[in-house]
Amino acid sequence: MNEHSLLIPSGASVSHGVRPLLTRPDPIWRTIRDEALAAIEKDPSVEPLFQNLVLRHQSLEAALMHTLAGRLCDCSWGADAIEALFTDIAADHDVLPNLAADMTAVYDRDPACHRYVEPLLFFKGFQALQTQRFANALWAAERQDMALFLQSKASAAFQVDIHPATRIGGGVFLDHATGIVIGETALIEDNVSILQGVTLGGTGKQSGDRHPKVRCGVLVGAGAKVLGNIELGHGAKVAASSVVLDPVPPLATVAGIPAKIVGRAEPEGPDCMPSLSMDHTMPQEPMVDVGFGI
Repeated sequence: MNEHSLLIPSGASVSHGVRPLLTRPDPIWRTIRDEALAAIEKDPSVEPLFQNLVLRHQSLEAALMHTLAGRLCDCSWGADAIEALFTDIAADHDVLPNLAADMTAVYDRDPACHRYVEPLLFFKGFQALQTQRFANALWAAERQDMALFLQSKASAAFQVDIHPATRIGGGVFLDHATGIVIGETALIEDNVSILQGVTLGGTGKQSGDRHPKVRCGVLVGAGAKVLGNIELGHGAKVAASSVVLDPVPPLATVAGIPAKIVGRAEPEGPDCMPSLSMDHTMPQEPMVDVGFGI
């Protein structure tokens, strides 16, 4: 855990069994500006990049909106128009209360992330998640066509397809992210980690509430498919390439096709969060010893 993870404003809400989420971006923004200046000092050729995307902006939110606009624009929808849309949404809706928590999640959990500036400028999982937050605000404001258009642009730019209606908590980490698909009625709570190629999908053409509910602290491994209106309980772990068709109890590790319980995800307790440890190894204890009654 780094020092910024402890900067919690008074009155911040805390989900059960989850460490408090960082909700103030200012300390991170100061760090990002320092990182940009250090990068320029090390390699002056990157000065235009860091000046345009970081140093000329007054806040982390402004830098993010400018960066996303540059990633999403094309000949039919210019960067200035997209940035103006984001600015208008942010003026009317609290779009980015989890921005700092999401960035801290990447910094804490991705061993390839050495600076806060990296997810802001280079990591498409982080960028795709922040784009979905704008699309979600549009969806909530009953601007469905614009929300779906933004979803389609993000899917093409980042290879990540998250429905605008999906409800997503804070401190969420989409690692690598290529091929992630998340359906309309899915729910992702705080401090969840999801790797590339994961599907949180339905099981057919039924309408209504039809997608998974992912509780706090869950880790979903690369290529896993979680299908139907089922719950992944708090602190659960889904092994890579598993196909999950049934609810997963809290603290359980599941693996296989179809997925079965193979052990406990982490030591039992309120701090059981495989999403933070990012440990993808399988439990060594036999199933009869882990207390799931199977």
